[in-house]
Amino acid sequence: MDNKDIERSIIKKYRKLIWRRFVRGVEEYKLISDGDKIAVCISGGKDSFLLAKCMQELKKHGKINFDIEFIVMNPGYKEKNLNKIMDNSKILNIPIKIFNSDIFEVVNKISKDKPCYMCARMRRGYLYNKAKELGCNKIALGHHYDDVIETILLSMIYGAEIKTMMPKLHSTNFPGMELIRPLYLVKEEDIISWSKYNKLEFINCACSFTEKTKTTEDISKRLEMKKLISHFRNINKNIDQNIFKSVENINLDAVIGYKDDNGKYNFLDNYDKKD
Repeated sequence: MDNKDIERSIIKKYRKLIWRRFVRGVEEYKLISDGDKIAVCISGGKDSFLLAKCMQELKKHGKINFDIEFIVMNPGYKEKNLNKIMDNSKILNIPIKIFNSDIFEVVNKISKDKPCYMCARMRRGYLYNKAKELGCNKIALGHHYDDVIETILLSMIYGAEIKTMMPKLHSTNFPGMELIRPLYLVKEEDIISWSKYNKLEFINCACSFTEKTKTTEDISKRLEMKKLISHFRNINKNIDQNIFKSVENINLDAVIGYKDDNGKYNFLDNYDKKD
């Protein structure tokens, strides 16, 4: 398929599953405003390339007046992977700007036990820097609905807390910058379906470290959550939505404690005052 067919597939064939959910996420969480200049961060995978196409379509057909830069950070990809990213950008008609970093090399030296965590943190800093250099006030990442619900379970099971991946965040290290996740309500299975329908092939992580080790603790835990959710689906077809809604419907009168920027709270703090 050519680029026009790919664009039409988002608006027509996948209108309900992808386009409407993308637009609803943008509107519901107020991710984009008039005057924004957004750096869409493309890793080379299916999620970030779909995000780039959705952002293009929103700029062309939406009511919000905003600008876009499509940035690709090369953290040390092998030549074949970098070429694949450039080929896909041409197929999809996305005018990418590539800049280099030495993240893979550094992570391999200083964080062999948790490379994915360290890589993600370092990538974020490089992406914010590049976005700021280009005059952007926001960066957009391709995290989707499944990333959100997996994060909820990961936090509960391994982090002993209830939290999730937020649809947008103010940067703590880059004043005036925001991170947004426009695919927040789009399911991974539909992104995969869109990719296959258009006969598109994308790179995965392409990290030199995980290519050698095949897996890491970070990756295996998230894969574990995928399998756990898949098992739950056999028991309850609404499990995805229920996990997602659980962080929208927290009842503070029915939890032992919670915390915010001002401190930690225990249900005993106000227990006797309710009589």
